[in-house]
Amino acid sequence: MLTRLGALFQTTAVRLSALYILLFAACAAFLVIYVTSMSETLLEQQTRDAVAAEATEIRQVFEQNGMNGLLKSLERRARQPGANLYIIASPSGELLAGNVLSLQPGVLDGEGWTQSSFRYQRFEDEGSRERHTARAEIFVLSNGLRILVGRDLGEPETFRGLVRQALVVALGIMGIGALAIWYVIGRNALKRMDRMSDASQRIMAGDLSQRLPVGASGDEFDRLSESLNTMLGRIEKLDEGLKQVSDNIAHDLKTPLTRLRNRAEAALGGKARTQDYRAALEEIIGESDQLIRTFNALLMISRVEAGQSAAEMSPVDLSLIAADSSELYEPLAEEAGLSLTCTVEKGVTINGNRELIGQALGNLIDNAIKYAEGAQDGAVRVSLLRSGGEIRLAVSDGGPGIPEHQREEVVKRFVRLDQSRSKPGTGLGLSLVEAVMEMHGGRLELSSTYPERQNDRGMTAAMVFPAPPA
Repeated sequence: MLTRLGALFQTTAVRLSALYILLFAACAAFLVIYVTSMSETLLEQQTRDAVAAEATEIRQVFEQNGMNGLLKSLERRARQPGANLYIIASPSGELLAGNVLSLQPGVLDGEGWTQSSFRYQRFEDEGSRERHTARAEIFVLSNGLRILVGRDLGEPETFRGLVRQALVVALGIMGIGALAIWYVIGRNALKRMDRMSDASQRIMAGDLSQRLPVGASGDEFDRLSESLNTMLGRIEKLDEGLKQVSDNIAHDLKTPLTRLRNRAEAALGGKARTQDYRAALEEIIGESDQLIRTFNALLMISRVEAGQSAAEMSPVDLSLIAADSSELYEPLAEEAGLSLTCTVEKGVTINGNRELIGQALGNLIDNAIKYAEGAQDGAVRVSLLRSGGEIRLAVSDGGPGIPEHQREEVVKRFVRLDQSRSKPGTGLGLSLVEAVMEMHGGRLELSSTYPERQNDRGMTAAMVFPAPPA
């Protein structure tokens, strides 16, 4: 339990909550002191004003009606509910009349408003030790008698006590509530951190399929978890791609390397003429060029997937890229006995990498020409159009196509279907296209050109870009 509490106090959320609670407590304490002080000041001022006003009235009664009028006025005032204190004293301070039994010595020595409270005893308290406190206004009549008009402080003190008590209780309730909220928030934060730590431990142990927990609150923890999960998904995909590349290199590159060695060994074995050596070297150079192209494609895919080309983004004209690529591959299509047509919408511009988009489109056109050769529909079509909020750059052919259940496999590196083994290639073309589309925030879609046919259903490979905002 102590260990868990120690861990709880080490969390940022709990530390911030503690700081807020301390700040809140300081503000609340200041509020209690301020309100109490202000209420005391206000009550004292009200008491002083009321006593001063009544003292003025009594002085006027004496001036108008003399001593008899003064005595009658004081008697009437003393009988009223909640009456003030009234004393008539001799010049020496001896109590002559009034509603006070005894008075703290020295009170009647001065004049004006008493600077501090004083003690007195009422007639009903005679025989007891109970004393009350009051503040008073003292003035001297023309005949030398001293008059004291005062106010008992019992009610103001009770009011001040109630205000102070109410503020303290409110402070206590708010403090307890703040501590409870603090504990709940800190405990919840600690649990979430524990779950994130557990998931992180499993990820560090090698299980890249694990993801950090994401709640429904949408707070900063959830946003952080979502960002890290996106990063983990990308790392997992790159790791799977790396494993796949390693396996495929071990299998697919072993064959051309073996052919290289066999041809070199055959050229060295036996008696051969110069032209035989030359032919063997030319074949070896051809195989080497194919290997270099394979490694160049792998490096290009790795560079794209790593996002190194993202900084080279700029406005590019897809219409111009489609037209130039079609014009470039048109002679190759004619040699294969095919027709290459290009239908593009003018002025379609996106923010992208011209070199990569051109290379990806070239791969699609090259594949279409290879697999459409000898097909019933000897046409390769390049099209570019806007569709809703997307831009589709598609290449269609009338070749054998790819079965629907194998379309997810052909975009993997070095994957070549049985019917394509007779065609030249490395099995990296569609992998590069998919990587380029991911970098541009789009996708690669594969579908049949003629889904109603039994044979030669054709293949349409579409590079789907998100349309830029107007």
